[in-house]
Amino acid sequence: MLDGDNIRHGLSADLGFTPADRVEQLRRIGELSRLIHDAGMIVLCAFVSPIRASRARVRSLIPPSSFFEVYCQCPSSVCAERDPKGFYAKAKAGQIKDYTGVNAPYEAPEAPELTLDTATSPEQQCAEQVIDLLRNRDIIRRDDTSPAAIKEKLT
Repeated sequence: MLDGDNIRHGLSADLGFTPADRVEQLRRIGELSRLIHDAGMIVLCAFVSPIRASRARVRSLIPPSSFFEVYCQCPSSVCAERDPKGFYAKAKAGQIKDYTGVNAPYEAPEAPELTLDTATSPEQQCAEQVIDLLRNRDIIRRDDTSPAAIKEKLT
C-alpha cells in the first residue's frame, strides 16, 4: 500500500503542494506503481489526486485489466471535520496555499471503477467493496474471504 503522507516523507520529500508538485507526485507514484505491478504484486494507492489528467497519465502506465480507480466521495466539510492534522483550518486561514477542497479544485472522476461514499459508509463496508471489486476482476481469489486475510497478504 502506498500512502500519500508516507511517500511525501521519502520519495517526494522535495515536493510541496503546488499544482506542479502535485503533478510530479502523481508521476512518481505512477512509475513506482508500475514497477511494483511489473514485479507481480498488488499495489493499493491512497492519494489525493485532484487532477484528471494526472490520474489518466498514471492509468496509462498500468495494463487496463489491472488499474482500478476508486473514488472516495466525501464533501470537503466532512473531510475538514475528520482532519487530524488541522490542514483544512490552516488552508482556510490562508496558511496553506493550493489545498484541495479549500483553495484548490478537485476534478471528480468521470468513470471510476468504484465509487465509495466515505461520508456515510463505515470503513469496513468500504473495504469490503474494494475487496469485492478485486475478487470480481480476478485479482484476488474468492476463498480469501476476510479483509484481515487480504491485509495480511498486502503487508
